[in-house]
Formats: sequence, C-alpha cells, structure tokens
Amino acid sequence: MTEPGTAIATISGASKQYGAVQALSGVDLSIARGEVRALLGKNGAGKSTVIRLLAGVEAPDEGSVTLGGTRLQGPDVQLAQRLGVMTVYQELTLIPEMTLAENLFMGAWPKRNGQIDQRRMEDESQAALHRLGLDLHPRRLVGELSIADQQMVEIARALANDPTLLILDEPTSSLAAAEVDRVLTVVETIRSSGVAVVYVSHRLAEIRRIADTATVMRDGRVIDTLPMANLTSRQVVAMMVGESGAETPAVSEAAGRREAGPVLMTVREVAVAPKLAGVTFEVRAGEVLGLAGVLGSGRTELLQVMAGLREPDSGTVEFEGKRIDGKGFTHAKKLGVGITPEDRKNDGIIPELGVDENLVLTDWGKVSRFGVIKPQQLLIAAQRAIASMSVRTRDPRTPIGHLSGGNQQKIVIGRWLHAGSRLLLLDEPTRGVDVQAKAQIYELLRELAAAGTAVVFVSSEMDELNLVCDRAVVLAGGRIVAEQAAPAIETETLLLAAIAEH
Repeated sequence: MTEPGTAIATISGASKQYGAVQALSGVDLSIARGEVRALLGKNGAGKSTVIRLLAGVEAPDEGSVTLGGTRLQGPDVQLAQRLGVMTVYQELTLIPEMTLAENLFMGAWPKRNGQIDQRRMEDESQAALHRLGLDLHPRRLVGELSIADQQMVEIARALANDPTLLILDEPTSSLAAAEVDRVLTVVETIRSSGVAVVYVSHRLAEIRRIADTATVMRDGRVIDTLPMANLTSRQVVAMMVGESGAETPAVSEAAGRREAGPVLMTVREVAVAPKLAGVTFEVRAGEVLGLAGVLGSGRTELLQVMAGLREPDSGTVEFEGKRIDGKGFTHAKKLGVGITPEDRKNDGIIPELGVDENLVLTDWGKVSRFGVIKPQQLLIAAQRAIASMSVRTRDPRTPIGHLSGGNQQKIVIGRWLHAGSRLLLLDEPTRGVDVQAKAQIYELLRELAAAGTAVVFVSSEMDELNLVCDRAVVLAGGRIVAEQAAPAIETETLLLAAIAEH
C-alpha cells in the first residue's frame, strides 16, 4: 500500500493542443495519498484537460502521466481505473430507468452460473450506499431519486471500485446548501480512509472546508500549488485572472455605448429553490446587462423565469408593467422576449434543417400565407439575416449543422431578431466559438443595444463582460451580490464577488 504523503498520481511536463488551441503547456502536478487537492481556474484554464489526462481519457502530446508508479503509454481509461483512478463528472451518467444496484455495477455485474447474481449485487450495493450514509433500497429506480441522491449514488459507484484517487468535477453545482454538506462530509470520510481526492469547484467556502492544498491554473499552465490555509480569496482570484483583465479594453462610447432607455423588465424577489433566494434587478432598453456567476449559481434558472419557461416559487417578473411570471413562454414571446439556450448543439438548432428554416422558427407567419411557406419570402428573410450578421454560408438552404459554432450561434440569435424581440436573454452566447466569431457577436450586440434592444448576457468568462456590457451584476448565494457599470467593469472584482463565501 502507498504510504501517506507518497505521490500516487503525477503529471510531468504535460502539454496538450486541440487544433489551434493550446489547452495545456508544461503542466506539472503531483497528488499524495489521503490529500484533497482543489483544482481552481476560470473556464478554459485547463482543468478539464488535466482531469482527462489523470482519468486516462486522453494522453498528453508531450510529457507523461504516472499512476501508482505505472506510466500511462496512451489513452487508456481501463488501465487508469485498474490503477485506482475513478472520476465523477459534472454531468450525471446514471440511467434513470435502471435500479440503484444495476447502476452501481454497470458493466461489471456479478455472475453466478452464467446469470447476474441479483442477491450479491443488491447486498454489495446496500453496503456501498450505507458507507455514504444513504438509506436507499438497491431496487429503487434511479429516476425516482432527487438530484442530490443521484450525485451521491455516482460517488458510491466510484467508491465501489476501491479507488486510490477520486476525481470530483463540480459535484455540488446543482445542490442546495444542506445537500452540499452531505457531499463534503463524504469527502472528509474518503480522505480519512487514505483516498486522494481532486476536487474541482468554484465555491471557495467548500474548498476551504475540505481541501488541504490548491492548484491554481490559468491559460493552460499551473500558476502555483499552495496550502489552502495560506490562501485568501483575493490571492486565488489574482492568480486566476492574472494581468489580462486589467489589459482588456472596456466598453466605451466609441464602441457604441449610450445612455440606457426606460425600464423594459423588472425582476422582483424571484426565488427558485434551491438556486435563487430572492433576486431583484431591472433591465433597460438599449443596454447590454451582463449576468455573472459561477456554475450552479442559478443564472440559467433565472433566464428561464424571465422568459416564462419556468414558474418561480415566489416573486414577480414584469415586461413594461405586464406580468410574465406564471403566464408561460408564449405570452413572454408575444410581448417581445427571446431566449437562446446554453446548450446550442442540443437545444438551439435543428442540425438537419437549413439555415433559413432554423432562422424563421420563431415566426413562420412572416414567411408564409394561410399556413403555407412562401419560398421567396423565406429566402429574402434568410439572406437579410445572413448579410446583417456576417454569417458564412454559400447557400441559405445549407443544413445549419454544417456551419461553424460561431455561425450557428449568430443564427440562433438572429431568429429572435426575425421575431422582433426587444429583450434578448442570451445564455452563454459565445461558448464554443472562435475569437473572430466572439468579436462579431460582441459587435452585433452593441449594434442592437444602440438601436434600443435590451440584452441580458450570461457568461462564465467574466473577462468578456467589460468588452460588451454596459452594466454587470453578479449572482451568488441566490441573490445579486455586486454590480458594476462600464467602463469600470473589473474582472477581478466580479470573480471575487462570485466565488467568495456567501
């Protein structure tokens, strides 16, 4: 058995490139038995790539990964698991229609006389669940469980394989405070048994409770690894942000900024358990309002309430004095509210349909008569949008799935302009698009604001908020905790407000 303090996982000089993106550059990392290591950094810092290397999902282009004294020779998830590495990813991987026992032993069901040994599987599942203090019957369907219990079952499945290193990727992002405490208690128990833990989270309060050390990454590099007890929140943020935030030009009058117009939407004391506890703010015509917050802060839930897609537990939403909450998406759409989803690929486009058809999904009436589409009107609408938004496609009928991510995103935004929306709720509109496309989206939003359209811009990349926003608010602890106005929107201040203890 590896002695306490001995490195059980080591990354040496690792570099990894995806196309033109340098994800990792010369990363060195060493994790000891019984250590809880926090892995910190902004989106795109390289945390996910480090996780994939340790889990054997990918191999570095340069450098090495060594687990328990054995060097991985390439991508090899099975070998990494045999060497003791188990990973619980942010997105749950359980199958809702199967029982807890079946999920716990997925792909490795115990056999007896050529048949699945149900009794053994259920007995061992019960023991694994009890280890985490879960009073759940092994025959219960996973789909019947709360998100918190499903998260615990994911951890139980990983622990059933007796790992030496457990990787937890944002394990509490969807949980309420009481449920978070359960996960942290489990991590403390795991550490006491000698298992090492890599814990990825933006929530410093959690990290301070359980982490022994913290590795801070920025732009694919390890900035430093320090004892958690020696780190203040401001020091963590300074290492995560570096000097880039100070060098980024803020929104100026030259970029199209102007005085905002009258209030279009008012959000008052909106609560949605467990994420939102009483959110209040206003959105004005002609402004781009940035909505910042870490994963799990409730940004998406808030946008859904504002678009009539979700009914709040309490509170009100008004558009020009007319209630939206409780009246549904169709009502909000008719008033002039449009929303783009966070997951463009799965929720934002129909890949097999043309650019033209995807564009007019929000209002077929403008290109049809008596319910029949008029091809010429459809073509004109598509050509107008393609030209105004600089969409790169040779033919409006090209399936949108063939376009780049940036061009797809322009069409997803453009469909709400086609519908005549006066308030756009954009959930991570620049995620997964290249630098040039980002700049074009920023320019488009500034032009829309100058014409009087209101935009709510949600982004996990806080250093882009001062490129496009007139104002930015920070969502944390279920409430708005900070606000800044251009040109004094500072990345470091926003990030500190978002991750500090609330």
